[in-house]
Amino acid sequence: MSPVDDTQYEDDAQPVSVPDAGDTGESGKLKMIVSLVKKVVGVKDIASMRLSLPASLLEPIPNLEYWHYLDRPDLFAAINDSDDPFERMLGVLRFTFSKDLKFIRGKVCKPYNSVLGEHFRAHWDVIPVEYPSDPTEPPIQHLYLTTPAPESNYSSLAPTPSQTPRIAASETASLSGRSTKSGKSTVSGLSTLSRGASTPGKSTPATSPDLVETNLEAGVSSLNLNDNDEDGGELLEADDAPEAEGKRRVRVIFLTEQVSHHPPISAFYAMCPSRNTELMGVDQISAKVSGTTIRIVPGSYNKGIFVRLTGGPGEGETYRITHPVGSVNGILRGSFYITMSEATIIECSGGRDEEKLRAVIEYKEESWLGRAHFLIEGVIHKYRPGSTEHVEWTRVKHVPRERVLATVDGSWKHRIRWKRVNEGSSEYATLIDLSTLCSIPKSVRGLEKQHANESRKLWENVTNNLVAKEYSEATKHKLAIEQRQRDDAAERKRKGAQFVPNYFESDIESGIPRLTEAGRKALEEELKEEALYPLEDS
Repeated sequence: MSPVDDTQYEDDAQPVSVPDAGDTGESGKLKMIVSLVKKVVGVKDIASMRLSLPASLLEPIPNLEYWHYLDRPDLFAAINDSDDPFERMLGVLRFTFSKDLKFIRGKVCKPYNSVLGEHFRAHWDVIPVEYPSDPTEPPIQHLYLTTPAPESNYSSLAPTPSQTPRIAASETASLSGRSTKSGKSTVSGLSTLSRGASTPGKSTPATSPDLVETNLEAGVSSLNLNDNDEDGGELLEADDAPEAEGKRRVRVIFLTEQVSHHPPISAFYAMCPSRNTELMGVDQISAKVSGTTIRIVPGSYNKGIFVRLTGGPGEGETYRITHPVGSVNGILRGSFYITMSEATIIECSGGRDEEKLRAVIEYKEESWLGRAHFLIEGVIHKYRPGSTEHVEWTRVKHVPRERVLATVDGSWKHRIRWKRVNEGSSEYATLIDLSTLCSIPKSVRGLEKQHANESRKLWENVTNNLVAKEYSEATKHKLAIEQRQRDDAAERKRKGAQFVPNYFESDIESGIPRLTEAGRKALEEELKEEALYPLEDS
């Protein structure tokens, strides 16, 4: 298929706007949100509408920085650690459940709408996970951990946003008492990119709860995405924890670009060269008001997230991770929370093994009455490459019992457990306890090193004014950026030209974006950024 034709969506119509209520408090924001919901009731796809919102409704973070699926890059880097394909599937499941901690610890927020050609890049230097002597136990993680949330059993209610332990900025990180015995050696692989030196620029992501580490150079605030009525919890391990000292780290690099504006579509790519692990995909959503909720589904170009193993034990394997359906609830009450429904399918293809693994993770429907439970159940099963029968297995009940290797259940906001089937002595083991995990901060180059269309540079004036609560000034700068985009679109239309992305190829039909030479160069530069800690050899 030909690339997305952005010009077909461009016209002279003014965007749908929401008037500023003049009240910057929560009640004023709620009035504006209710006004917005009234305007979009019955609209087929809100995500494709031209909306202009007051800056006071936005969180001071660019959309491309907010969405990256790497809230726990240490678990992404660990996917290719094991020689056992079943354990690699468990690794992919841990990554899948941890990639969006913003929905577990954070409140629902609205970042800036990305403009065409905007891009963002960053990296993380993380301590590799270690493995306990008991192979059924989850890997031992370091950095940005907190105390587990209380539970009476595996199915206890996961903490809602107002119950989630919040990490106070004033508290000092202390050493975790967890064991760090490793039952597995470090995996190293060949890298296609080299490392060098540059100036590090570290910041805390908007998804980190209350970890205030202000990056004045970048002009981006650390957001508190939790409710403010809870006592602070204690951060057990951070970058400067004694346990982290001297440990070699692995670098994960990330690049994303807005490749279409109407409809909004971005392409992204990440990799951990020393662990031969890549991540890529196309982001597009479709949203519609349904009753008192906003229902969010993947758009037609969004085929899921793809994890590719380019070397090491799983060389040649690709894991496709589909997206579930998300819903934003509590609109009329002004108390927003996220629920998930339908299913996520994780399918492994390629590699050395003749028989492949597939996982079906089903999100249980929430009751209209009472509190949300956030429960999941799933299975890991075998399938035969080349056959098509498994395509119809989209729910747990569809999978034939003789194909099932293991079952999975728990809460996607708390603890998830797994158990092998057909083994009499098998007991449930913890796959991951999400209540202990906080987002790991990303490192971003300073503004003086960024391009004009790089997210933080582009939105600098909007961000600075939002942080200073100068909402009128923030809105003025935001409108100027939007007008420039309309002017650029009009000029392309006049010339009969199409927009051509800089870092990704234009054809995104497959859902697996391809880097251009400029994209590969940008990642090489990110890999060469100076490290604050010793890194593994690639």
